[in-house]
Amino acid sequence: MSVRSTKLIATALLFTLCGVAAEPVIERVFGPETPTGPYKHPASFTELANGDLYLVYYGGADEYAIQTGVYGARYSAAAKKWAVPKLIASDPFRSVGNGVVWQAPDGVVWLFYVVRWGQTWSTSRIQAKISRDNAQTWSESFVVSEREGMMVRGRPIVLASGEYILPVYHETGADTENVGPDSTSRFLRWDVKQRQWMEAGIIRSKKGNIQPAIVELSPGHLVAYCRRGGGYGPVLDGFIVRAESRDAGRTWTEGLDSKFPNPNSAVDLIRLQSGALVLVYNHSMEDRTPLTVALSADGDKTWPHRKDLATGKDSFAYPVALQARDGRIHIVYTSNTRKVIQHAVIEESWLKSR
Repeated sequence: MSVRSTKLIATALLFTLCGVAAEPVIERVFGPETPTGPYKHPASFTELANGDLYLVYYGGADEYAIQTGVYGARYSAAAKKWAVPKLIASDPFRSVGNGVVWQAPDGVVWLFYVVRWGQTWSTSRIQAKISRDNAQTWSESFVVSEREGMMVRGRPIVLASGEYILPVYHETGADTENVGPDSTSRFLRWDVKQRQWMEAGIIRSKKGNIQPAIVELSPGHLVAYCRRGGGYGPVLDGFIVRAESRDAGRTWTEGLDSKFPNPNSAVDLIRLQSGALVLVYNHSMEDRTPLTVALSADGDKTWPHRKDLATGKDSFAYPVALQARDGRIHIVYTSNTRKVIQHAVIEESWLKSR
């Protein structure tokens, strides 16, 4: 971490102690200078049991390059700095991307990623590795889903029942500039006895939807916000797709347009320790700017609080959020035409402040 970032964090902590809403702290983590290829998109991260953060991203020459891989890097809570990224998943013949990392309550760290078999992402399958030593070493890879077109983007959540549910999606078609209307958000449930992820639940919508982000509002009652289908051009009817489940994700309502705009870009949704919900998304129907954070304190009924985290003529994409054990909210996202990974730290009080 840079001296500037350290000073900003110290200032933020001082504001918190004084009862003043701390401003966001944003750190540039990795860019083109990091020798894993210029492309660094998307990124995912988790807080490990020892307080470290572990971040993964898809690195290589570009999105459709063959020699790509998933890289992992640790932020040491003790040393206050990021380690050099290391290649942790690759395939000698196919493109590997969309890494997702998550530490389960039993301490096992899961690394999910996709392997693209053909020219487009609709030919992908999901594979995974696990670590039992806080992401120091990884197992051999294994298949999570052999269904063509299945991909992963979000981390699992733990339900009130103790079950794990992994949000995934099924993308169809061969058009790299359009998400087809039959593309669907889907879910996998961890079967402890069979030791495998089983398909459970599909969200269908009129224009298609992918990359669901989910929370559990009450036992068995889930809500999902999904990236919309369609193309990337300007539209007047591009919204985040919303759906609900009342049976712990086994069945879902039809995906309908929410009130939040969406430029065919990924979103994230988490539940805080306070019970409030945080949604991170691009508040636009055309561009992946600004990157906006919204908060609901009444279980998704209203969203009165909204702040822009990143603005300007750039592309702020694929946000992933988590709340650390100390209560601070961490968000990673990519910028600079998918070449830079940014890490922001915000407070719930900042979202509520005027």
